[in-house]
Amino acid sequence: MMRLLYATDASSYREVPEAVVYPRNEEDLLLLVAFAREHHIGLIPRTAGTSLAGQVVGSGIIVDLSRHMTSILELDTEASQVRVQPGVIRDDLNRFLRPHGLYFGPETSTANRAMMGGMVGNNSCGSNSVVYRSTREHVVALKAILSDGSIATFKNEDSGSVEEKCSLDSLEGALYRQARGWQSDPSILREIDREFPKPSVTRRNTGYALDLLLREQRSLDFTRVLCGSEGTLALITEITLALVPLPPKHKALICVHFDSLDESLRANLVALRYAPTAVELMDHYLFDCTKDSHSQKANRFFVVGEPKAVLVIELAQNDTDELEKTVEAVITAMKSEGYGYAWPVVRGNDISRVWNLRKAGLGLLSNLPGDAKPVPVIEDTAVDVIDLPEYIREFNQIMSQYGLYCVHYAHAGSGELHLRPILDLKTEQGQKMFRTVAEEVAKLVKKYGGSLSGEHGDGRLRGEFLKQMVGPSNFDRMVALKRAWDPEGIFNPGKIVDTPPMDQFLRYEKGQQTKSFDTVFRFRKEDGMMRAVEQCNGSGDCRKLPEAGGTMCPSYQASREERDSTRARANALREVMTRSPNARPFDDPTLKEVLDRCLSCKGCTGECPSNVDIARLKAEWLHQRYQSTGIPFRSWLFGHAGKLNELGGKVAPLTNFLLRGKWTSPMAKKLMGIHRSRQIPYIHGESFKSWFKTSSPVSASPMRGEVWLFVDAFTDRLDVPVGQAAVRLLAALGYVVKLAPGTDCGRTYISKGMLGEARRLAEQNVRSLSGLVSEKVPLIGIEPSSIIGFRDEYPDLVSDELVSKAQHLANNSLLIEEFIAREARAGRITTDDFDTIKRDIVLHGHCHQKALAGVGGSAEALAIPAGHQVSVIPSGCCGMAGSFGYEEEHQELSMKIGDMVLFPAIRKLSATTGVAAPGTSCRHQIFDGTARNTRHPAEWLWEAVRKD
Repeated sequence: MMRLLYATDASSYREVPEAVVYPRNEEDLLLLVAFAREHHIGLIPRTAGTSLAGQVVGSGIIVDLSRHMTSILELDTEASQVRVQPGVIRDDLNRFLRPHGLYFGPETSTANRAMMGGMVGNNSCGSNSVVYRSTREHVVALKAILSDGSIATFKNEDSGSVEEKCSLDSLEGALYRQARGWQSDPSILREIDREFPKPSVTRRNTGYALDLLLREQRSLDFTRVLCGSEGTLALITEITLALVPLPPKHKALICVHFDSLDESLRANLVALRYAPTAVELMDHYLFDCTKDSHSQKANRFFVVGEPKAVLVIELAQNDTDELEKTVEAVITAMKSEGYGYAWPVVRGNDISRVWNLRKAGLGLLSNLPGDAKPVPVIEDTAVDVIDLPEYIREFNQIMSQYGLYCVHYAHAGSGELHLRPILDLKTEQGQKMFRTVAEEVAKLVKKYGGSLSGEHGDGRLRGEFLKQMVGPSNFDRMVALKRAWDPEGIFNPGKIVDTPPMDQFLRYEKGQQTKSFDTVFRFRKEDGMMRAVEQCNGSGDCRKLPEAGGTMCPSYQASREERDSTRARANALREVMTRSPNARPFDDPTLKEVLDRCLSCKGCTGECPSNVDIARLKAEWLHQRYQSTGIPFRSWLFGHAGKLNELGGKVAPLTNFLLRGKWTSPMAKKLMGIHRSRQIPYIHGESFKSWFKTSSPVSASPMRGEVWLFVDAFTDRLDVPVGQAAVRLLAALGYVVKLAPGTDCGRTYISKGMLGEARRLAEQNVRSLSGLVSEKVPLIGIEPSSIIGFRDEYPDLVSDELVSKAQHLANNSLLIEEFIAREARAGRITTDDFDTIKRDIVLHGHCHQKALAGVGGSAEALAIPAGHQVSVIPSGCCGMAGSFGYEEEHQELSMKIGDMVLFPAIRKLSATTGVAAPGTSCRHQIFDGTARNTRHPAEWLWEAVRKD
């Protein structure tokens, strides 16, 4: 199973490795090198696995350094240096450095999961490279294991030290002798000057950096060539980095809008006169992708009209007055030279929203419907920024010649745009164009003296063109360098040099048909389940850790194991659905192994730029699997929880005795597969619906409106007091509450893969409710996972003739807090409706709510009373996730997830601070993990509402 999960990265390549290993330390790596030498097998070092040129795809042993080799080893504040292991995440490093006033500059779009080993291997940079250049410029020393098993530390060596190194009778000595010989040959230096990219091209990852290694006559610094070597020369175990002071405190973005791409590239030269810290381009294709993105739709706030391109110019200074002067100067210059039609300025917290939109570009581009996708093939070319307008003009002529169009975005300020032609690599023609485009653009880049790779590296994608890019003699020297460092070819073979043809080992085969499966979910937007799976392009957004914020992916955040990532689950589904010879591929045990620990939290739906909805895919997989295996007893129990709670409520004292009694509960839990430490919820004898029919309060005057209240299965029998508080609150505020027809939303059936029953309920609810609800009289719900199901799953679950009605229902379904916040914004609810008693409340949002609605509505509603001080816990999923945390085999992982952020935050609270959580499972998880009682926001508001 693990071999399949590591068969791809974020590139177009696929090759199943021989094995995957997780070294704990340098000693393990030494053993691996010895094993590789003995058995003539390659070692492929890997960290986050987000490379775009196939650097970590191959047939050897994947050496995953991301699990254990993650320590920050030493900080020297006086020298402004830090020593780290390869698995340290770039953003985590900067969080550690911030209190010391220090900073590691280069920032990739993947900075919240990119690791220093990968950044060194690819010589990564990013949007701020106009200031910080690339990783290479910040590396002081590299400790590495050489191919003979010896250990060496490489740093800048002066002439005297180089002579000492050359005298060593070792592999290290041989390496210095080779480099010193080349360095002393003027003809070699002239050949390098003639053939390598122009020195003015600051982004340069074409082959091994012989130009930077050999040009300095008085010293030798092998870190220059190891950075960007993609793990092909040595295994790096420690990295010493030079640090810089923290960036200026104050920033502003000028988002200049253009009617043409060419105009934006010429305006780029104007922007560079004002010392920006970044100049990034986004074209209209990218903006089109954001319109329907759960995670990025809100980040389009700065877009004016329908621009063909937007240039985002970041300015940063410590003096706010000087910053504002520069902002005005840039806008004035743009206008005076006739560039742009809108010049919005973004400041404060909104800056991160713009950059989040830009950083999501790679994943967003995978959202294009169908099999044709923007392909990373010539996405990394860099030229002198002065040449960029003409280079792009000629580039687009080539695209037009072949009937292609291309996405343009990224680093205009550094002369590099990420250019992705849209190709269908499942077809023979698409793969032919993959090669043709690469060949044509390689010639164009050479014409402009550019670099075929600016930051993403050569890997197996561009190695074939290195001889053309640097000339035959220089290429031969690169081969000789590889042979000297790695004569047995054990370090990441087939990358940079000795690469297979660039159109071999692609993820898709020529003529590959997209399989069709008869599914319950329609996967309408994606055009089938197979394409829904294929939306994952490997960008690894799901590998970010809790410190980075968000919900995705809780099981990975807790375990740091690739198998628990959203990407791994999509990879496993794609592999099995595409390649399994079985008539029923969903029965493959690989899928159970990978999907079992998915919490169905929906975090990926909201935060994955490609909107890969693993929760929905898991539900469909379970349904398909159950057609062969039958429904397990525990899944049947949890799926039918609503019906069973209703039956149990009729004899509530007996039910509670059996499920919660001191002697009977352990037996009941064992029978149901529930962990012994979990407290089974209390079942109320009187259902909420029965209470409502006999005791619901009369709405206060004046009447402000009407709502339909959908009573979910949890509220009806388990959370009756919450439902009562919600109705009393609405009535006190002047709203007539009407019980919506319907007995169950189907959430438990969906999560347990019982999709036939879920569809029946969905269609029943759509038929009975769609004609009742409207914007004026909406459907509101108390439990987030239930009401959000109307907005999320229903339109894709019902039959075709009900889709429009389901969408109407989705558009008018609200959490009760969202409704109250909406009414408050309209002025119909005010602070005068509540008391002024001081209450400090912290809010933990439900994971479905975070993914698909946001916690803003809950926080806004809770803050309406004048005495309320509301803060949001920056937690992801609580770890309970419906029944997941109750289940025997998942309880440990569930509690570990809770312990990442949520539990520690609550344990630190004073006894007088209240906790609000809309989700019933969240409230139970918080109690089990912290012994703190938690209330629904409606309960807090009911307590605060004026009752006179």
